[in-house]
Amino acid sequence: MWLAVGTIPTSIGIAIIMALIVNKAIPGRGLLRMAYFTPTMLPMIAVANIWLFFYAPDIGLIDKVLEIFGFEGNNWLGDPSTVLPSIIVMTVWKEAGLFMVFYLAGLQTISPELEEASKLEGSSRWNYFWRIQFPLLLPTTLFVLINAFLNSFKLVDHLFVLTKGGPDNASNLILYYIYETAFSFLDISYASALTIFLLALLALTALAQFFFLDRRTHYR
Repeated sequence: MWLAVGTIPTSIGIAIIMALIVNKAIPGRGLLRMAYFTPTMLPMIAVANIWLFFYAPDIGLIDKVLEIFGFEGNNWLGDPSTVLPSIIVMTVWKEAGLFMVFYLAGLQTISPELEEASKLEGSSRWNYFWRIQFPLLLPTTLFVLINAFLNSFKLVDHLFVLTKGGPDNASNLILYYIYETAFSFLDISYASALTIFLLALLALTALAQFFFLDRRTHYR
């Protein structure tokens, strides 16, 4: 749940900002879109290895940058207090580009006449986004929100490379725990029960999100 809380609002917020940027007629817009989307195309194991290089203590990129500014490095994946935030950062980096594509598609369906009318009325850019663009993007937000929530409970590949659930189970997410229970501890019945519980939880949450946002979309 902490992973979901950390990744969902952050990745959606960044995705919206990126979509707003690349939706404008700016130089190099195609290259910028490709740069935003590139992390999404990388295999999960490749992403984990890239960030393993970033997080490596003393020799990692983050510690080297901190060293330049006179700060001490940290064992980001070996410290229970920093391992989950580190995975959250990596997950946001991987997912935000994908969500940006959906928001960009949603923005391109909004009539330019609405923006022109908003400018004629003297509305600010923020007011135009909050009162016109964002309500029209609610169906996209519903789709992205459900997918982001499901993805936050499916993270398992990265853990094989980065932490294997450690240290002290600080990054032992539910799907990895089910895998360990079934194939390391050979407790198939308990792992099956956990799987059914997880599926029921995800289904109920997705339905709740759907009905809440769907009603709000129709109201808008």
